[in-house]
Amino acid sequence: MHSVFGNLGPGGLAFVLTVLLIFGIPGGGQLRPLGWWPTLFLSMLAGSSYKAAGGIFKIVPDFVGSIIGTINGVLPGVTMPALALATALFILFKKLTTKQVGILGIFFWYIAAGAGGTWSYVSDSVAHLGANLS
Repeated sequence: MHSVFGNLGPGGLAFVLTVLLIFGIPGGGQLRPLGWWPTLFLSMLAGSSYKAAGGIFKIVPDFVGSIIGTINGVLPGVTMPALALATALFILFKKLTTKQVGILGIFFWYIAAGAGGTWSYVSDSVAHLGANLS
């Protein structure tokens, strides 16, 4: 199959989605700014791409992993599924700007991927989608 841009790969997809979030959230150009749900979906796809890309792109998952480690140090026994659910509830119920949703969406997706169960099925589906898009 031929693509307009060739093979982006997971690293390229992570980079492109990050650029899209950086410039698409505030808007101001010819296109309207990204809304809440598109920002959340794109940040989840970006987080999945970061995880799949590895290399220099491991900076994002490693940073999120260190935050999770800190939380577990302060609150021992808090599991990944509990952190994933708490983050999802925070995203859904807290009034957030689209920029905050973009950052927390990447954070959430890393936690969800490690949570297991339904969370990992959804995360794997997004990772598969990201691999197919690249």
